[in-house]
Amino acid sequence: MSPARSRAERDAITVEIMFALVSGGFLGAAGFLMLGNAVLWAGLPGAWKGPWLTVSAVVGGVLFVVRVVRVLRRPYVASGGRPSVRDVVWRPGQPSQPGRTSPDS
Repeated sequence: MSPARSRAERDAITVEIMFALVSGGFLGAAGFLMLGNAVLWAGLPGAWKGPWLTVSAVVGGVLFVVRVVRVLRRPYVASGGRPSVRDVVWRPGQPSQPGRTSPDS
């Protein structure tokens, strides 16, 4: 049995999941709207409208799933296993030399 996760780890994982869902939703909606606009603006024949919207919805769904999987797999692939807070939480870059504020100073 694995040790219990700390509060910071649980919070970081929750943020990562929400980011994956929101960014996946935006990407899926954008894919659907890009293809679905053809129904509104291109004047497709009536027989094409249903199948075209179905294909648009499938493409949007696939984009959503691909984005969510890619975002959620990123910490696991990078760390080779369970993500740590260091892998999930964004940190600004550290100076290359101690005591200096930037690498150029």
